[in-house]
Amino acid sequence: MLDAYVNNPPLPKQYAESLLVMEEGQGCRISDRAGREYLDMGSGIAVNSLGYGRLDLAKIAAEQMRKLIHVSNLFTTGPALELAKKIIAAGPPRESTLQFEAVHFGNSGAEANETALKYARLYANGRRGEGHHGLLAFSGGFHGRTMGALSLTANAQYRLPFSPLIPGAVILPLNDEEALRNTLNENFASVIIEPIQGEGGLRNPDKNFVGTLNSLCRQYDVLLIADEVQSGLGRCGELYASSLVGLEPDIITLGKPLAAGLPLSAVLIPSKVNRFLKPGLHATTFGGGPLTTAVASATWDLLNDPALMKEVSRKGSLLESLLNEGLKSLGIPGEVRGLGMLRGLRLKDEQYDSSWCGEIVKKALDAGLIILKSGLDVLRLAPPLIMSDDELAEGGRILFSIIKEAI
Repeated sequence: MLDAYVNNPPLPKQYAESLLVMEEGQGCRISDRAGREYLDMGSGIAVNSLGYGRLDLAKIAAEQMRKLIHVSNLFTTGPALELAKKIIAAGPPRESTLQFEAVHFGNSGAEANETALKYARLYANGRRGEGHHGLLAFSGGFHGRTMGALSLTANAQYRLPFSPLIPGAVILPLNDEEALRNTLNENFASVIIEPIQGEGGLRNPDKNFVGTLNSLCRQYDVLLIADEVQSGLGRCGELYASSLVGLEPDIITLGKPLAAGLPLSAVLIPSKVNRFLKPGLHATTFGGGPLTTAVASATWDLLNDPALMKEVSRKGSLLESLLNEGLKSLGIPGEVRGLGMLRGLRLKDEQYDSSWCGEIVKKALDAGLIILKSGLDVLRLAPPLIMSDDELAEGGRILFSIIKEAI
């Protein structure tokens, strides 16, 4: 009875009926209270990019906790300033000529996106006056569950229970240039887009669509927000995945791996927006605290390393090859999506629907492999960036043995 309770504790109704109680991790593996070990190719939903059991980061956290954990937004601290300077010094994606001037720290990706949307409306009101408050997003996008971010998240399952959402929000089909040209104008404050849709089936905007989007945003002085909460910080083989798809964002939002598992997000702000900000317009109690930013500063140095980015690109190609080879070995139609070490696997046969995809995720967990879903029918792999070639191959073998049994 005790074992059953420990591994299937009573949970609030918003969670699954049962949930494993995880106990500790090391490298790319995590174990539950029963001592069962799992190879983690989900990274805590793309958070644990540096893996588990990092004594270097634990030491930094412990040292900072002995000095100062929290001061509120009434003051600042050395770790917050140091991290902000590093982020600004890194500059924008390589296609962009914009330079960031300030960073707003928050707690989560949703909060970062909410902040970016507020700043976009502030900018539009300051530049053009009231009535230019439209917010544009795209099908398949996921930007968070706060009311503003949810209003621009396409999935009806998430949206409808909380309707009506905020006014002025429009969602267009991704990669539909005609719809984009017919909709976007000076009455919009911002467009928000993921360089690759982490929750929406691992799709990314195509080159022509991105070019049109960049051009229209410049033409109408509409802020382009790149939601890099999941795709950024090296996940796709560049510091920002915007570089890989050609986006030229005015604002970038970051989250997930920024503080190696501690809650921290960031909004990267250009000078043209920063000049409209004043004390008290927006704030956060816990965002940018000394503990999280001390750990994040060290994490930033580790992730923003050209050698690591080169390895992520190489291992991303390896992962793509392993998935394609697995499909070929089974003789079933499918496609591999994604960039770097954010990959998706979709089977094209109509019999493999969303319920099948969910079953594969469950069976993989039973077999000691953690994978994720993306959208209705795509298996998502987002392993720690430090995962070895052998571990990637091990994960591929487990996954395709499960798929083989299921077909």
